[in-house]
Amino acid sequence: MYAIETKNLTKKFKEKTAVNGIDLTINEGELFALLGTNGAGKTTTIKMLSTLILPTDGEVKILGMDVVKDSQKIKEILNVSPQKTAIAPNLSVKENLEFMAGVYQIPNKEAKIDELVKLFKLDEVLKQKAKTLSGGWQRKVSIAIALINEPKILFLDEPTLGLDVIARKELWKVIEKLKGNITIILTTHYMEEAESLSDRVGIMAKGDLVDVGTTEELKTKASTDNFEDAFVKIATGGEL
Repeated sequence: MYAIETKNLTKKFKEKTAVNGIDLTINEGELFALLGTNGAGKTTTIKMLSTLILPTDGEVKILGMDVVKDSQKIKEILNVSPQKTAIAPNLSVKENLEFMAGVYQIPNKEAKIDELVKLFKLDEVLKQKAKTLSGGWQRKVSIAIALINEPKILFLDEPTLGLDVIARKELWKVIEKLKGNITIILTTHYMEEAESLSDRVGIMAKGDLVDVGTTEELKTKASTDNFEDAFVKIATGGEL
């Protein structure tokens, strides 16, 4: 069974087709990067996959469940770490984690919080108010919060946007530790990030899913050793 399977996935906004009949499969435990330029349709696709909006046509199955018929069950097994950090600024890091554990009614919340504190190395900032944290720490806390309900599928939307090189690399290490344990769908504009972290990559352009493969496969198809060049060539239909 696939973690995610779509058939003819389509989304129209009045006369505009944002996503044009996508067929896609994502394996359980896979880190799948969905790439595309602004306006390519990836954000709309992610919103449909994460049940935030319904498709106009086609179907989406999440671990065998239909997003239209089984949306409530699906919401219980996935979570999203949005591009804008989803943390309460006036609460401490620990209070943020405790609050979300309460929202999800986590039965063993102290043990789960301890596990996340260790994974993200949050000990030194636990008592700090979230608004006083650096961008890197805020992203870590935001992703930790998204993991509080032990989702089977996690959407990471531009997780390292705006971070410095060191903070970005530190977050990569955390994401690497998550790989294989849960299914991760990553969106990013950093080609190095997609190449470093992903098992496979999907490239979107003008609402179409134009290619899917490992970074090595995509570089071979584009006849280049540089993944960024491969992305540009595939996304633009052959232009560099």
